[in-house]
Amino acid sequence: MPASALQGLAARIDAALPQTQCTRCGYPDCAAYAQAIADGAAAINQCPPGGAEGIARLSAITGQPALPLSAEHGMEAPRTLALIDEAWCIGCTLCIKACPTDAIFGANKRMHTVIAPHCTGCELCIPVCPVDCISLNPVSGDATGWSAWSEEQARHALQRYTRRQGRLNASDRATAPKAAMAAGLGAALTPTTAPPPLPTDAPVDAKKAAIAAALARARAQRTKS
Repeated sequence: MPASALQGLAARIDAALPQTQCTRCGYPDCAAYAQAIADGAAAINQCPPGGAEGIARLSAITGQPALPLSAEHGMEAPRTLALIDEAWCIGCTLCIKACPTDAIFGANKRMHTVIAPHCTGCELCIPVCPVDCISLNPVSGDATGWSAWSEEQARHALQRYTRRQGRLNASDRATAPKAAMAAGLGAALTPTTAPPPLPTDAPVDAKKAAIAAALARARAQRTKS
């Protein structure tokens, strides 16, 4: 199939995905999964958020048979909403960095909170939380897959994800010249002008130390409660 036709097929497949950007399909985002299906590198049954209806949609687009959802990639389930227990939040910002749709609001050492309309229930914030203060609450009753989601929500999630990726890419482009300059200066240093190695008892990175201290306080509070 010509490259242009593959690109068109991938775009149609991507448009049929729920855009939760959860990575449960095994790819970094919905677009990458769509491209893999178009290239014949991935099956159409690897998207738990889309569920059985999502597989049927992809089957109609690709002409491939509709297979049962791959258990290796997850189960079709009700839509969930992340909730942060602000009493235990230590403000580490790790969940903010993990959220693909910028659905978590907060700052370093400040309590974080989830902005419900932006949350896709992707679950990516759960494993990165060092104090286990994030839970997933079902919000769609018995409805699962596309019955628990909508085209409007998918469009909104994609807009949020695209905007976030654009911001991150712009940040990377702004940082690259500084990194290159630093690398050039480092290469220009001679052995006689190179800075001496840090002593083995050099202070630990301040941010890591702050997180470690916050974790210790959280564990102590839980032990008392």
